[in-house]
Amino acid sequence: MDDLTYELKQLCRRNKDGGAMTQAQRMGSLAAIARQLKQAGFRNMHTSSLKGKHVDALLERWEGGNLSAGTIKNRLSHLRWWAEKVGKAGVIPADNARLGIEQRQFVTGNNKATDLGDRLERVTDPHVRMSLRLQQAFGLRREEAIKLQPAYADRGDHIALKGSWTKGGRERMVPITTAEQRSILTEAHALPAPAR
Repeated sequence: MDDLTYELKQLCRRNKDGGAMTQAQRMGSLAAIARQLKQAGFRNMHTSSLKGKHVDALLERWEGGNLSAGTIKNRLSHLRWWAEKVGKAGVIPADNARLGIEQRQFVTGNNKATDLGDRLERVTDPHVRMSLRLQQAFGLRREEAIKLQPAYADRGDHIALKGSWTKGGRERMVPITTAEQRSILTEAHALPAPAR
């Protein structure tokens, strides 16, 4: 392991920003960046030696590698994190447009929702069936629906999701807007807790 890779791993271990998955992705991305800088001819680098020429070399490599705008933006966010931690935040422009990176397209026009139809009735476990119904009615992620505790979550006009139930560990609330949502939530309250 070269000095730069070692120092970047140490930097990641000392600065626990974000969730566990974010930290792991950042560490992997920065290790790959260190490798790419070495391949580009930058030898004997340290974390404090980051300069604009390094950023330019990485951008040229990424853009030539047919990477999506989203992938490049993710890598740039890890690079900005590194620059910020070593006091060189000004090395990378804060605006991706200034670097010539196109806008990411989030809306694909494809609805990922699945209508279970009569297949829901074939699910024999009542708790699994309720989780699927909660997912469908409230647009919850699988883990959120599985972990949902109606006694805690039901706040009358919305459901409150604990951070330990959600992606990224952020608490969130989902409004109750239909009679169907209220009905399913009432049924979830009546369902006995699963046996442990």
